[in-house]
Formats: sequence, C-alpha cells, structure tokens
Amino acid sequence: MAIGDRVTMPGHVQYGDLLLGPGTPYRWRRITGWGDLPALDSGTVARAGAHGAYPGQLLAQSRTIGLDGLIVRAPRASIGAVVGDLEAAVGPVVDELPLVVWLDERGPLLTYARVVRYALPVDKGYRVGTITGGALMFEATDPRRYELTERTVSATLPRAEQGLDWNADGEGVEQGLAWPLEFGAVGSTGALSLENTGAAETHPVIIFRGPVIRPSLTNLATGDVLEYDLPLAAGEVLEVDTRAGTVTLNATASRIYTATSRSVPEQTFTLARGTTNLAFRAAPESDPSASVVVRYRSAYW
Repeated sequence: MAIGDRVTMPGHVQYGDLLLGPGTPYRWRRITGWGDLPALDSGTVARAGAHGAYPGQLLAQSRTIGLDGLIVRAPRASIGAVVGDLEAAVGPVVDELPLVVWLDERGPLLTYARVVRYALPVDKGYRVGTITGGALMFEATDPRRYELTERTVSATLPRAEQGLDWNADGEGVEQGLAWPLEFGAVGSTGALSLENTGAAETHPVIIFRGPVIRPSLTNLATGDVLEYDLPLAAGEVLEVDTRAGTVTLNATASRIYTATSRSVPEQTFTLARGTTNLAFRAAPESDPSASVVVRYRSAYW
C-alpha cells in the first residue's frame, strides 16, 4: 500500500494503516507539535573578549506530536473491537511508521514517527460506545515534514551529439544532404536539476547503475562531491542513502569504504531549498549508458 493512501480530505491523520478523522470511529480535536519549529540545539559560543557570541550551527531535535481530545465512537456491541484495532495500531514498534497529516488546502505532509504514549479513559460512556478525552503522542526522530509524493530525476553520462552526416547517402555532400537537416539524436549532458519547494534541506537517495567506473555526483553550487572508486557491471546498482549515511551494492553489501578522498560524508550531502544543479560523472572508460537516479521529497519545518 502507498504511503498515506487512505488520506483523502483535511482532518485525516494516517499512522501506518490506521486512519483517524472524518468518516472513521476515531475523531480528534487538537494537534500539537505539528506546525511548531522543533527545539534547536545551538552551537553558538560566547565571545571571550567582546560582547555577544559567535553564531554556531542550529540542529533541530526530535519532533513530538500530540493528538488530543481523541473521541472513539462505535455501536455498543462492537466498541471493544474498535478499541482493540486502535490499541493494536498504536502499540510500541521498533521502526518508525509513516505519519501523514492533512490540515488545509496545501495538502498532506509526511513524517516518520512512533507512538510513545497513548491514553484511552474508561468511564460510564464506554458502556454505550463512546470514549472521550483520549490522546496519542508521537515522536519523530527526523523532525522535518515531507511532501507525500517522492520526486525522481535521472541522467546518463555526458555523450556528444551525433552531429550532421555530410555523406548521408554515401554519394558526396551535394547528394547526401536534404532539407530539413538531420543532426542526429540529442546528446546527454549528465546534468540534473532538482527543486526542493520546502523550507528545509532534504536528504536524497542516489542510485548509480552500471556499467560505470568510479561514479560521482557533484553539487555545482557547493562543490560537494560523492564519488566511489569501484566498477559497476551492467545491471549492478550502488545505492547511497544520504539520510542514513549508507552505501550499498545490489541491496546487500556495504561499499562505503570505496568513497574517494574527494567525497564528502554522505550525511552532509543535502538539497537546499530552491533549485539544486548536479553533475553526473565517471572515469573516462565508463560506458555512456550508465545512469544515476536521484529520489527525494521536498522538506518543511
């Protein structure tokens, strides 16, 4: 199932496969921490011999999201089953699950989170199929919120255009050319242009496909490079997850040790807000059919 596939209108919240909001047995009155700037760790250092401080890096902490005023309604004969479904969906898990929230006309946003606390008060209303005053608390270790649809941009290695064939028919220039002139297929530049429409930097996933030797990707604005000194045969895939900081060959073996001295740490290779231009390159003996695919989502605070 696709992420957020059950979210269809403002007011919907989907956690994993659980949908809350209009049209469901689970309603909520207030959400906290979703539209807030998360708490920041500051690297600012006071000046030793002058007023003020040296500005340091600001790094966001985890985001805590609260869904308050939770109301559960169901027929009296099935309230137990409805509560059981909720309890099963919000129990402790090891890996974070997609949490999708749709508040307004801008559409839904996505984060990954776990439920760290929930409350379902039991009073006399329980016997008639109504629970009020419930709450869910989520923790998202990545505090950014993302657009729901993942973007994909690809390129092959630079390749020169075929150019004009002056002897197309093999009978000389005058006989070989005819209007309109055919200059051949357009060549590849190895360039990629990516747009992050959000307000926060986002970490892409980069996939190199062989046949290629020493593939690299360069951010033309910052000069940051990711480059790996290894050959990829046809059909082989090297996946670089810049958020996790992993480099994996064919989804099984780590190849992070193949990063060259030009390569920056994977987790520092991000896409800033706005447009980012990248260049795909490799060793001269590489096959021009080699390609790179960049997957990412625009990120918001």
